[in-house]
Amino acid sequence: MRNGKEIKFNSKYPSIEDLRNRAKQRIPRFAFEYLDGGCNEEVNLLKNTSEIRDVELKPKYLNAGPESSLKTELFGHEYDAPFGIAPVGLQGLMWPNASQILAKAAFEHNIPFILSTVTTCSIEKASELTEGRAWFQLYHPSENSVRDDIISRAQAAECPVLVLLCDVPTFGFRPKEIKNGLSMPPKMTVNNILQILGKPRWAFETLMHGQPNFETLKPYMPKNLNLKHLGLFMDKLFSKRMPEEKIAPIRDLWKGKLVLKGVATEEDAERAVKLGLDGIIVSNHGGRQLDAGESTIKPLTRIAEKYGDQITVMMDSGIRSGPDVARTLASGAKFTFMGRSFMYGAAALGRQGGDHTISLLKTQLQQVMHQIGCERTSDFPDYLVDR
Repeated sequence: MRNGKEIKFNSKYPSIEDLRNRAKQRIPRFAFEYLDGGCNEEVNLLKNTSEIRDVELKPKYLNAGPESSLKTELFGHEYDAPFGIAPVGLQGLMWPNASQILAKAAFEHNIPFILSTVTTCSIEKASELTEGRAWFQLYHPSENSVRDDIISRAQAAECPVLVLLCDVPTFGFRPKEIKNGLSMPPKMTVNNILQILGKPRWAFETLMHGQPNFETLKPYMPKNLNLKHLGLFMDKLFSKRMPEEKIAPIRDLWKGKLVLKGVATEEDAERAVKLGLDGIIVSNHGGRQLDAGESTIKPLTRIAEKYGDQITVMMDSGIRSGPDVARTLASGAKFTFMGRSFMYGAAALGRQGGDHTISLLKTQLQQVMHQIGCERTSDFPDYLVDR
């Protein structure tokens, strides 16, 4: 129930795969492949989801059958579900106004929305839409003055959580993006223009909302950059590695909760604990950075077992459904995030996409909880099949 009304979703699209297929029909191929693709041979992109689905749950049918609740407390706030919207760059490229659509839907459903530094909505706008509940993910700038100003803006916008990104020391090698002209520096090809002409609704919406821009970064960008110089600017703006000496001063600056995203090993989890961070998001950037790495569910299990009582352990990358959320929580995560799933929804259904996708995932997860007899989201580990 939400606002006294039963939560419903569009029955034409009862799965994330249905939304993915519809999104593929509605947006230009270069935009879909930017959203959907991974790096190199996309091995880890596929492993992320397939290995989550190796996790099995055991039902307890002779339990009394308590009422199941999706409500989950995280950093002092009770959310209505144990999942949130992960940061995604260039959301407005994939569907115009997508950041705003998803931020508003997240607020209405009382789940967290994380705004990326390099997406197409400003910190201030996301805060307005969520009444100060949006989280902010920081790509670390090369200049401390820019870093400090962005952090100051996030604090002024009342963002409760700052998320530091640590898993992009280099631009990922993504063959589809290179072919489509979406690597750095970006370029618009004749083929891309033809693709746009073939998707008139996307083109019309883009015309209505304007060309997508890096809204949060506008104050730091020289005016009238062409595409070549934009690539050089973006490369110069960010200091891609996130060693401990860069995290410590941010811990001193930031007054809210501080989370490290991109943790993939026990060693980095231990460092996060020692640095006094509030949480970590186990992630491999959705399989977009290191094809030769592990899927996320494997390190999550080890990290949660070793450090779950010392720091809040969360996960993204590869989660595509309510049952996937259940499997991930059973494996030790306290909370989960999804990026592609919500972007498929926005691209497939426009303004209704955020509401539909959240409602769908809530319904799927609630069904799993009822089926296995799980009362609270924190109880999921009790239903994990031992291996």
